[in-house]
Parts: sequence; C-alpha cells; structure tokens
Amino acid sequence: MVQALADKTAVVTGSTSGIGLAIARRLALGGANVVLNGLGTDDEIRAAVKSVSENASGEVKFNDADMRDPKAIGDLIRSVESDYECVDILVNNAGIQHVSPIDEFPPERWDAIIAINLSSVFHAVRLAVPGMKRSGWGRVINIASAHALVASPYKTAYVAAKHGVAGLTKTVALEVASHGITVNAIAPGYVDTPLVEQQLDDAAKSHGKSRDEIFEEVVLAAQPTGRLVEQQDIAELAFYLCGDAAASMTGTILPIDGGWTAK
Repeated sequence: MVQALADKTAVVTGSTSGIGLAIARRLALGGANVVLNGLGTDDEIRAAVKSVSENASGEVKFNDADMRDPKAIGDLIRSVESDYECVDILVNNAGIQHVSPIDEFPPERWDAIIAINLSSVFHAVRLAVPGMKRSGWGRVINIASAHALVASPYKTAYVAAKHGVAGLTKTVALEVASHGITVNAIAPGYVDTPLVEQQLDDAAKSHGKSRDEIFEEVVLAAQPTGRLVEQQDIAELAFYLCGDAAASMTGTILPIDGGWTAK
C-alpha cells in the first residue's frame, strides 16, 4: 500500500491523549514520522508512544516540551529539524480550559490558557515555517474549536484564544501561500475527550447542576446531531488536509461540530 506521508515528519502537540493522539495515530498510519508531545505519567506516555507505533512504518518519538515556554518550543522544533531536516507537518493541538464567570475568572488561568492555546501556536508556527519554505512543502493544522467561530458564557480565555487561532491561521496562510505551504484550522464541537469531560464537570459545579443535566443542556442543545464528535473523524480530516487533494485548501476554518455553528 502506498503511504501518502512517507518521508514526511509530523509534530503533534498535546498528543498523549484525546484528539492529538488520534491524529498522531492517523498520520503514523499514513507513513509519517511522528513526534508526540504532551502531559502524562511515564506509563501514560509510554502507552501513547506504543499505540502510535503499532501501525507506524516511520519513527515515533516523544518530546516533553512545555508548551507554555517559548524556549522549550524552540528546542522542540530545533530537535526535530536536527533529526529530520524540517517539520513537514505541524499540528497545534495542545490546549487547556477553565470555566467561570468573568468577574471570578482567575488571572493566572487566563495567562495559562492564552499561553498554551494561542501563544504556543504562534511560537511553533513561527519556528517551523522557515524549514517548510526551504523544502517547498508544508502543512500547518491548528486545532481550534467551534469557539473559534461562536462564543459561550464562562469561557472567556478559551473563546478569546480560539478566535485568535482562527485569525492567526488566516494570516499565516496568506503569507506562505506561494511556498507550497497550507495553513488550516479544524474547529471541533464537543468531542469525547478528557478535556470535554473536565469542561462538563466544571460547568456542573459552576451552575450547581448534575453532570447529566449539563450534558443535556450544553452538549445536546449545542450539537443538532445529539452526540459527541468522534476523535477519529477529526483525525481523518487532519490526514486529508495533509494530502495532495487539499493542496488548494488554505486559510480555512473547518467546523466538525455536529451542526453547532450552522444554527
């Protein structure tokens, strides 16, 4: 079987669980070398690397760069370029969340969310683009959110960061369009991930309701399909964006949200 991404190297941030891990698995299955990054215990990280390696024909590595730290992000990109010449595919997926009213929103949580959800995207893209330009090919995929397109109460920092990711995606796409590099964002709705599980728990606490009530009132009300988005659906879209058929798709924000933003 021809592997579309053979000889390509992908960096996927926030890929030790959830959406990032699903994307890493799909890119590895497509033939890419994959560099994982994210949080977890030693056992969890080993399990993530093993799960990606099982169907990989390329190499699978892990880098523990702290995505809050611009220097660590620089070290990550330089390490990959040292091993593989350049980052061919950059998937910016690392993210955290906090839910509370604006007048109770802890400033330190704002700073952390902006650093990981938005600033890390800037730093990684800024450093990866020169190598992509040298090779004349590149794919940047930013995992945004339906909250890059619409807002929800109590998520000030997250919504601000994801709107920022949408703007960054469009701007960089215009700058690099003539270099064989595409830059797109995927905007998932509520996905069956640990982050969404935490959001539901936080919202239940904030509103004084049960988790089941929040699931019905927030998730089911938001997504006309009445179900969570599957991680694998997002992974398949990311894989498509890396292929030749998507070479003319750039600067797009692609919702995969069960109809949420169609309303």
